[in-house]
Amino acid sequence: MTVPHYQMFIDGQWVDAEERFHLLNPATEELVATAAKGTTEHADLAVAAAKKTFESGVWRDQSPAARAAVLDKLADAIQSRGAELTELGTLEGGFPLKLSAAFNEIMPVANIRYFADLLRGYEFERPGPLVGPPLVGGVIRREPIGVCAAIVPWNFPLPLAVWKVIPALATGNSVVLKTDEKTPIGSLELARELQAAGLPDGVFNVVTGEGRDVGAHLVAHPDVRKVSFTGSTDVGRQIVRDAASNLKKVTLELGGKGANIVLDDADVRLAVDGSIWAFMMHSGQACESGTRLLLPSSLHDEFVARLVERLQTQVMGDPLQLTTDVGPLINAAQRERVLGYIETAKVQGAKVVLGGGTPSGEQFAKGFWVEPTVLTDVTNDMTVAREEVFGPVLSVIRYDSIDEAIKIANDTEYGLAAGVWGRDLNRALEVGRKLDAGSVWINDWHLANSAYPFGGYKQSGQGRELGAGAFDEYTEQKSLQIGLEPKLENRAYALVLSSPAAP
Repeated sequence: MTVPHYQMFIDGQWVDAEERFHLLNPATEELVATAAKGTTEHADLAVAAAKKTFESGVWRDQSPAARAAVLDKLADAIQSRGAELTELGTLEGGFPLKLSAAFNEIMPVANIRYFADLLRGYEFERPGPLVGPPLVGGVIRREPIGVCAAIVPWNFPLPLAVWKVIPALATGNSVVLKTDEKTPIGSLELARELQAAGLPDGVFNVVTGEGRDVGAHLVAHPDVRKVSFTGSTDVGRQIVRDAASNLKKVTLELGGKGANIVLDDADVRLAVDGSIWAFMMHSGQACESGTRLLLPSSLHDEFVARLVERLQTQVMGDPLQLTTDVGPLINAAQRERVLGYIETAKVQGAKVVLGGGTPSGEQFAKGFWVEPTVLTDVTNDMTVAREEVFGPVLSVIRYDSIDEAIKIANDTEYGLAAGVWGRDLNRALEVGRKLDAGSVWINDWHLANSAYPFGGYKQSGQGRELGAGAFDEYTEQKSLQIGLEPKLENRAYALVLSSPAAP
């Protein structure tokens, strides 16, 4: 079988490189495809193309309706290729097939259509207020920033590319997208469909390079005016430092350590299944996962027993089978990292009540597998409760009062997501208001709705994606003020001109 090869997309052309990435199926370790290994020279070419097309006005000067029409065509194309993109997402990223459909077809299409509709009504220009004295009127505008660099991680490459690229394009910017070297395929297919939808050449470019050189080069590039990054907090800090070179605007969505609080009046059946969804979605490889489960002592033993029983019904195996619930981790390094956290937790006093290792059996001889793992007797000062594990590991923490639960939940440097489960919605909402997190879900988890802003508090990032304010992140605000004061003597000129003007 011929292994497909993916090239980069720069200035409307498919561009290869001397070296290649080898993309492995995380479930089987088989070669899925190869991809061009881009360099800083490729990044420079992409930025130059983006700058040239931005300055030409070929895209930014089109009407919002015209740009929205291109987005409509893109959404139609992705929807028509849904089955293909779903399978590609599974092969390169390890998504179980039914989950891959959600993240590689349903969510991107919904997000693109939302942004297209938002674009048609977005207020790029509005009249300013009449104020005085002296009398002033004017206009307040939103204008595109210029060249935007979007850097996406390996865990949700296509949907996160959409979150960044589409608002940037919608508002008239040009974009250079840097994919993660492990999962570039979805982003390259996005480029293919944007070109087919009528996006002018050079407006959108994709470079498939490594973060430590190509990504860092884009962040520091003097012609890049905006950076949007999703990834680790450590890298996010470095991006802020590098972006200071020309005071770029920066949006960061970073790590998380989601606190999932079950109140004593919760629907246990609902909360058990929801808590599994919170920490097990994509085998825990999500920044907003609910990895700290806070249980009242009165429910603790019953809840844990039901949780373990329910987890044992999950099917781990071939992600291409629709019956599979749990897929692999992305690679061997991530598997060893997660197993290391489990061992550290045991040494520090946590108890493994489910999982804790790799599954046995011939079907798991290849691939990067870790069992769903539940740890009890966890305290919030343990490493597993402080650091982002990024795997199928749940830390169960007891509490005796709601105030204690809130204190534990907020005792972290992260603040991306949190959740509360309870029948009394007013009470649950009141707890939610006290949690330091950008997204707080009540009686659910992973609700990434297009209309609700997504982003973090504290070291989970800055700025927001999605929601009505998404376009604001990719525009600069300009005020055009018109002096309307009819009487010269009422203007401020007298502050520097002491004598009256000649008639």
